[in-house]
Amino acid sequence: MDLSKILAISGKPGLFLITSQGAGKLIVESLLDGRRAPAFANDKISSLEEISIFTTEEDIPLKEVFMSIHEKIGDKLDFDPKKASPVELKEKFLLVLPNFDEDTVYQSDMKKVFQWYQLLNDKGLLDFTVEEKKEETAENAPATEETVEKKPVKKAAAKKEPAKKAVVKETAKNTTSAGTAKTVKGLKKV
Repeated sequence: MDLSKILAISGKPGLFLITSQGAGKLIVESLLDGRRAPAFANDKISSLEEISIFTTEEDIPLKEVFMSIHEKIGDKLDFDPKKASPVELKEKFLLVLPNFDEDTVYQSDMKKVFQWYQLLNDKGLLDFTVEEKKEETAENAPATEETVEKKPVKKAAAKKEPAKKAVVKETAKNTTSAGTAKTVKGLKKV
């Protein structure tokens, strides 16, 4: 399940899917009605991959919350998040995420999570089979440790520094602005 291409844009209802990028904007398609529109850099845009829910221990990514909803409630929600009472929303959210932080997760947040889950599931954008297969292969894989032989690394022979060139004393003739010749002695490092 890849939620990085699915966006929530502040001030616009529903979720959006990134279709392409332009100069200073994204072209997004609404998952509610299928319309395409630009989302500019000054819009407050959040990828669902970056959103997490506050809990009493640590923040839980939205992906894991969706997986928990799928495990505990199923594909179809047995209630309407828009019409649910605050008590019913809290009971359902406690069922899904028992240790959520009640002070920071508001009723509107719970409602959004359930609405987003239903919308993404109806559009077929939530694929839990891939996650389950990955977990099964990880569990079924034999626990073997591979030992890696460390070969001694040969150090490159230290490069010899080139011998310092001798300081050369040069005498040159310069002509002054008055046209008289003067001898300049100096040291020149090469």
